[in-house]
Amino acid sequence: MDTEETRDFNERCTQCAAVSWGITDEGTYYCTSCLNVTERHKEVESIVDFTPNTKIQAINRGLKKKRKLEKGWEWYICEGFQYILYQQAEALLSLGVCPKLKDEVLHNFWKRYLQKSKQAYCRRPIYSNDNKSVASDSYLSLSGLDSEPELLSIHSYPFSESEAESHSEVSDRLILPNIKFTHSETTSVCSGSVDGVEYSRQKEKGILKMTMPMTLAFCYLSLLWQREAITLSDLLRFVEDGHIPYINIHQNFPEEMKLYGRDIKFFATESWPVYEDIYEKMIELAKFLDLPRFPDVTENCFLHPNMLCMKYLMEANLPDEMNSLTCQVIRMIGIGEVNFLTFDPITEKTRTVKYDVQAVAIIIVVLKLLFLLNDNVEWSLSSLAQENNENNQKDRPCFDFRKWYQILKKVIDEKQQKQEEFRAKYQWKSEKPFYYSSGDRSVVYKRRRMVVNLQKQFSILVDSASNPEKKKPSSFQLNWTEDQNTTCFHGHSLEKILQKKGKSLTTLNSLYWLSTQKFCKSYCKHVTTYEESNFSMSYQFVLNFFSFLLRIKASLLHEEEMSATEVT
Repeated sequence: MDTEETRDFNERCTQCAAVSWGITDEGTYYCTSCLNVTERHKEVESIVDFTPNTKIQAINRGLKKKRKLEKGWEWYICEGFQYILYQQAEALLSLGVCPKLKDEVLHNFWKRYLQKSKQAYCRRPIYSNDNKSVASDSYLSLSGLDSEPELLSIHSYPFSESEAESHSEVSDRLILPNIKFTHSETTSVCSGSVDGVEYSRQKEKGILKMTMPMTLAFCYLSLLWQREAITLSDLLRFVEDGHIPYINIHQNFPEEMKLYGRDIKFFATESWPVYEDIYEKMIELAKFLDLPRFPDVTENCFLHPNMLCMKYLMEANLPDEMNSLTCQVIRMIGIGEVNFLTFDPITEKTRTVKYDVQAVAIIIVVLKLLFLLNDNVEWSLSSLAQENNENNQKDRPCFDFRKWYQILKKVIDEKQQKQEEFRAKYQWKSEKPFYYSSGDRSVVYKRRRMVVNLQKQFSILVDSASNPEKKKPSSFQLNWTEDQNTTCFHGHSLEKILQKKGKSLTTLNSLYWLSTQKFCKSYCKHVTTYEESNFSMSYQFVLNFFSFLLRIKASLLHEEEMSATEVT
């Protein structure tokens, strides 16, 4: 047999100069005289040439290994979300938050959720067969939860060295992605995960199911507990800018975590997170976890309205003198009190605090106090300021509302256009596409490669410019002090807008209009939606500008401004 296959190979052996060749199981030539093995391989022209049984068996063994690898690890839906939370926590740490957010706060919130939802840290978790669970028996004994489900204490951190070592082991197993899985032939054919089908069918009352928006609710809840300098609007902006993983995060999963079928509905996202949705989910999550009162929000905290008003005044390019007015309004209406600002999930409050939206609403109230914003008074005061600035160029310039409006409108129009173009061109399809069954994998990947190649070709034809660089994370979207082409109004005076009355200063404008609520005519008596046509153009501009900064709807900011005026 070897003689027939080697008759076309007539080279002499480099060791003994003989011409007597055979073929190894790997397909290489070897000298039958001195057993010297060459690097030359037998060229195969057709599958008929694979006649030796040893070769066929070797190929079959390779295919079996590949099919076993396609099966992947045995993993659960909660472990997929656990990996996502880990990635998001690491991103937050890179933005400068305290390491305790991941190692202690988010860690305990997640353990508490797993226990409350009966997925781990309890004796008989859901989807368990013969007491087999996501958390093994040693896992439970290690964490000290080999008993009926009890809530973990947020303040229960280890103090002794032995307790600290035990806690660190649990932490590594719980929140870090290097979890050890085992190969299993029982993985569902309808999903890559073990419990994908069961999780999608779960409708147990009182159980809060994990979703992709819920991961951001976990992150914001942890930020709120730590009183970090990242508001919910900042968090969503960092998600859109790509600094916090959210869209197509499944493609960062380990290769062995196969994702298909029912898993798609849990991890696929094709829309940007919405402020109101994440905020409601955060409150729902806090109540589900039965969390205690959060740390107090005092005047020294970044979340206090005095601090946030100062930030948004700088970002809106408004005079620094307005900060004293916002502080007075906050003190008058009582929204700077600790009990009002501190988040307490257990206590039922009439309204919860949206810290960033509330601060912006206070600024709008102050602008209405100064300029009325009725398309008349603000332009009259602007004419007075312009005349004063032309006649007196030595002193600080007076704040000109008209000039501020013109500069701000130009900048915001450019920003909005860039955002619309970015969202229109955004590629929602990931490089690692979803497929509904393991049999469809090759077809889906082939189609995806074709789409990517076509996109590259069209991008070269349409736009030869390189892709824009990723934005650096910053607390401010607009920086007026560094831009030399625009006017910075931070140091401008409100002298011509305010007048002395005794020992105090009052606004030159003595009028104020309330954003009255309109109720629908039906029995429910709900407040009607915000309609721009019912308000002045200047008020619409201010509202749209700040809603753009916070990535929220103008109607939400309008409702918050109404609530502030009702308190006054």
